Amino acid sequence: MIKKDNIIKSLTILFFAVSIIEITGVYLDNSMLQTIFKPMIILSLMALYYFSVTKKNNLYLLALAFSFLGDVFLLDKNSMFIYGIAAFLLTQILYIYIIVKQMEKPSFFHKYLYAFLFANYIVYLMILLKPNLGDLFYPVVVYGVTIGVFGLVATLNYVTKRTKIDLVLMLGAVLFIASDSMIALNKFHEPRAFYSVAIMSTYILAQYLIFRFMVLKTDDIKEKCESRVEIKIVKNT
Repeated sequence: MIKKDNIIKSLTILFFAVSIIEITGVYLDNSMLQTIFKPMIILSLMALYYFSVTKKNNLYLLALAFSFLGDVFLLDKNSMFIYGIAAFLLTQILYIYIIVKQMEKPSFFHKYLYAFLFANYIVYLMILLKPNLGDLFYPVVVYGVTIGVFGLVATLNYVTKRTKIDLVLMLGAVLFIASDSMIALNKFHEPRAFYSVAIMSTYILAQYLIFRFMVLKTDDIKEKCESRVEIKIVKNT
């Protein structure tokens, strides 16, 4: 019988192997490699998550499913771009809900400080993009606001708890925003040669860090529950 740890190791290797091949395909501008391996990134991550935790978070799996659809749609960055935005919008909304559901109430100072910072970043980005957005202006603004909220709640979640687990999530959110920002800048502002590899690299790392948060958070909750049970048993003896 194959041990669970071996399955997890194999799937981790698969995830990074697929990711490296996809990044190579992007660097070489090889459409065949991208078409084959880009959809496999999230599929391998879903499989890795499935075997990494006992209690699955179905909302997270749904978020990954929308990410998979977004990746597939964005293989065609022209006619399917709006569908890619829609799929990743749903991903971001689910990520926001997952974070808000377990976060503690932030202080007034932190809430307004980081809201101000993220709002300014999104407004500045939209100003840069607006001249070339055309009919996509409102969809891009809605998506921009949503990723800003994702970054905000992930940051507030960290500053209220200050744990390594929540730092992993915050870094994942910031990298996701960086990846999406570069997509927008490359398509609607000023294309640059390094954007394509940087976009995919930051996206993959962002998704992996969010995955690590989900696994570590599940393990942390499990350990706390086991600790409470042990304390209760000791008190009753």
